[in-house]
Amino acid sequence: MHKDELIALHQMLSEIKMHFEELHKEIQFSDYNALKINPSHVHKSKLEHKYAIFILATELANAMSDVDFASSGRISTRMKELAERTLKEIECAQ
Repeated sequence: MHKDELIALHQMLSEIKMHFEELHKEIQFSDYNALKINPSHVHKSKLEHKYAIFILATELANAMSDVDFASSGRISTRMKELAERTLKEIECAQ
């Protein structure tokens, strides 16, 4: 995926996050917020956006399971695995 496509995906997931935050005030996205990377940060690397996407997707899947969406637990586990793999790529690239 090209960087601009990753940023577009990041933006879509960010909008879903905002929707969840509006509907369920108790849901926190602490891991994602701690990254301090959002879709408007176009100066961040492609790998950093990819990592942020996987972290956000993990937390979205967890949020979905908290409000009773079926099978989102498996999604959360897979996104976490992908985030860890991407973090290793970032570390190797530095």
